[in-house]
Amino acid sequence: MNIKKLKQAEAAFLAQYQGGFKHPDMVAIGKKHKMDSMIEQVQESFKKSKFKDSNAVVDDMGKHIGRSSMVSMFEKPKFRDFIRSLNSVEKEALASGLRNRFHGNEEKGFDMMLSVLQSRKLAKWSLISVLPVYFRPDDEVFVKPTTAKGVIEHFELEGLVYKPQPSWEFYVAFRDEVLKMKKKVRKSLSPNNAAFTGFLMMAMKTQ
Repeated sequence: MNIKKLKQAEAAFLAQYQGGFKHPDMVAIGKKHKMDSMIEQVQESFKKSKFKDSNAVVDDMGKHIGRSSMVSMFEKPKFRDFIRSLNSVEKEALASGLRNRFHGNEEKGFDMMLSVLQSRKLAKWSLISVLPVYFRPDDEVFVKPTTAKGVIEHFELEGLVYKPQPSWEFYVAFRDEVLKMKKKVRKSLSPNNAAFTGFLMMAMKTQ
C-alpha cells in the first residue's frame, strides 16, 4: 500500500470537501444513493428469522438489487430475469447461500451463491457483493471492477490481482486492504465502506 498517495488523496479531498462526507455536496450525492434507507431495508429483509421462506428471500434479493444505485442499469434486468428463471431447488440454494453469507459460514455462502449465478452465466462482482455492503456497511465492501482494478494499481496494493471471475480469496484480500486503508484516514471519509470506496474512486481521478 502506498501510504503517501493515500494521505495525498485524503488531503486533496478534504481541501475540496471540508468535513469529508458531511460536506453539503457529498450529502447531496449520498441522498441520491439512499444508503441509510437501503441499509435499513436490507438488514430487515435478511435478518436470520426471515430465512424460513426461501421464495421471499429470493424475491427480496431481486427487489433490493433492482433498487440499488451501485448496480448498473444493464445488470438489473438480467438479475430480474435470472430470479424469474430459477426453479424451487435453485431458489433454495441461493437463499441458503445468502443465509450462510450473513449468518453462518461466509465462504460457503459466497461459493453457494456464486454457483447458482454461474449456472446462468451471471457471476458478476457487483451482483455478489452489493447486498453484503448494505447488510454490514462497515465490514463488507462493494467490488466494482473498474474501481477495484484502479485502487489496486493506483495505491499499489501488493499481492492483489483482479480477475473478472468472482472468488472468495480475492474478495477477502481486497476487503482486508480496503479496511486497512480506511484506518489510515480520517473517519469523515468513511461513514460507511461504500462511501470510502467512493472516495478512493474520486481520488484516482484527481491525482
